[in-house]
Amino acid sequence: MFDTYNLQRLKEYIKRCMENDVILLDTLRNEIRVLKGNVRRIVPRNATSISLVGTDGGNNKLRFDPFLVNVIRVVDSSNNEYYMDVITPTTRIEEINRRIFEGKESKLDSLRKMMKYLGVDDITKLTPMIRYNPPDKPVNPSWVQVYRELVEWATLFSIVRDKDFGTDTLIVFDGLLRSKVFAGDLFVKYREGLEEGIRRQYENNRRRIYIVGIAKHSKVIDRYRLAMYIENIMTGNYPCYVEIPRNIEEKAYVWPEYARGDEVVQEGREINKFVAGKMFFVKFGSGRYDPIWAVDILLSQVEDAPQIMGYLLSDAIDGFPVPFYPLSLQKAHENAALVDFDMEIIQDEILNSLREVLRGDADKIDTFRLIDLDPSINRY
Repeated sequence: MFDTYNLQRLKEYIKRCMENDVILLDTLRNEIRVLKGNVRRIVPRNATSISLVGTDGGNNKLRFDPFLVNVIRVVDSSNNEYYMDVITPTTRIEEINRRIFEGKESKLDSLRKMMKYLGVDDITKLTPMIRYNPPDKPVNPSWVQVYRELVEWATLFSIVRDKDFGTDTLIVFDGLLRSKVFAGDLFVKYREGLEEGIRRQYENNRRRIYIVGIAKHSKVIDRYRLAMYIENIMTGNYPCYVEIPRNIEEKAYVWPEYARGDEVVQEGREINKFVAGKMFFVKFGSGRYDPIWAVDILLSQVEDAPQIMGYLLSDAIDGFPVPFYPLSLQKAHENAALVDFDMEIIQDEILNSLREVLRGDADKIDTFRLIDLDPSINRY
């Protein structure tokens, strides 16, 4: 604990920092003030809403997992499974390619179809973040997360282009509609294929498909949250939204290209390779203190923002357990999470497979599990 002398010094240091940093707050207030006149009220509209979620690596709470087994699974809010695979960081990339292009598993169809559309026949050509594993060098496990993201994009691509929709439908993607994992300008081509699928759905079936992405956390909101509250932006007693200018987005990101839209082409800058959505701040509740979320609307559908926000509001009003957050997305997260009995099954299968591999030394697995591998957790 602080003694009296150090506590007084601490107060002085904090006060000095706040006095210096208030200039930054004034800057943020000036930057965000332009939004005040552009806030729009949301009117609820009815449409079918579905959400896609990939099983997060953070959900894999295995008690014993020496090989870092990752279940790659994508489900929707109705618990339909679109993709299923199991890999570890040391899984050979050659094996991944073989499963995608030579395997007979239908659960891999979405990734195979997306890669064929993009004109690549090797996952290392799809993304520079996945490389062949040299046998004499350590493996960077981060490629597994990239693979999971690619699977989620592939599932969205397949649903929009191949699924038969019975009604106008809002697809809620888990995360913003932007990515830096695709090689070169493949994400541009991906977006074109997505928009082609949307047009074809209307031409063939007279069904309108809308796509939005919602971020659980946003650097842009974090940067401007206090300034918005002080300036009374989006604090009215009704659901509302506001479009975020690109220059405000750019100031919140380390890499400004993550906020670069198609409009930069006219400005003579590098083309947009990573962004498929236009950001909006959205408040679904009617209270002054209700949460504000960052929402991306597909670039080709920005003009439909009023009705898209209306569909999204109808989905969010009944949000549970998180209030004023799309219910379809919460259901998809619940369906995707590997917990309780599912995790027990996976844990048992890992142990059984290890015993089969070790054969005569199988009994050592059960002994090893009883060793306290991290006694330091008891230090507090």
